[in-house]
Amino acid sequence: MSEWAAWVGREETRSDRVDAGLVGRWCATLDRAAPVGGAAPQGLHWCLCLPDAPTAALGPDGHPRRDDGPEGFLPPVPLPRRMWASSKVEFLRALRAGEAVERRSRVLSVTPKQGGSGHLVFVDVAHETLGDGVPAVREVQSIVYREPAPAGTPPAPPPLGEGRFDPAAWDAVRTVEPDAALLFRYSALTFNSHRIHYDRPYATGEEGYRGLVVHGPLTATLLLDLARRQLGDNVLERFAFRGLSPAVADEPLHLAFRRADAGYELGAYAADGRAVMGATAG
Repeated sequence: MSEWAAWVGREETRSDRVDAGLVGRWCATLDRAAPVGGAAPQGLHWCLCLPDAPTAALGPDGHPRRDDGPEGFLPPVPLPRRMWASSKVEFLRALRAGEAVERRSRVLSVTPKQGGSGHLVFVDVAHETLGDGVPAVREVQSIVYREPAPAGTPPAPPPLGEGRFDPAAWDAVRTVEPDAALLFRYSALTFNSHRIHYDRPYATGEEGYRGLVVHGPLTATLLLDLARRQLGDNVLERFAFRGLSPAVADEPLHLAFRRADAGYELGAYAADGRAVMGATAG
């Protein structure tokens, strides 16, 4: 039995409200207009019912410290590097400005693994977000905890190579260059104080990245926004993404969209064609 078995099945419930100001700030961050009729954009649920640990309770990486007490929700995995690895999302209906929100969360599994980068622990969490008591979003989120990068390990991701992203196979491509201001705004919207997104010396010196790291859900949000540009507001019923490699701030990020047999395929790519994120939708 896993040493983390006691955390499987743990639950927590958080409350919030869809505020018109939050919707406005979200749209301003993405340089887009708000949906008509008071609906909230898809992806806004990542800004609701957030952990609100006091600043004094943050760990060295900026995340809330985890402990083994009975009130702790996530297991106190000692591996220091944390990443939002993937999500599978069902959009049941649009949240609306003014709605009271409740998010019910449950730890589904805690799975130790051995990977090419060393020891890993995956934690899968199911979230159900309700607006005024009616289910709006269901999601299974996978978090991965990793060992520190060994001394002498080259920075991740590797420097841009000679390759080039090829847009020919895609129906639509949008290129953005996430900068420190965009990362700061997204961290503020999601109350995320993980230092890899705003503290360059920490990101490069402590966690071994080549620069500031673009949030995984920010890349996913940009892909959702690309789908919106092609299909309209709040059209998707499902969206799943998986992070493949880090995106670095101040470098071009190619967002790609195409129709597929079972819906839509999306991806994010670095300038040299390195895959950053893969996604499907429908």
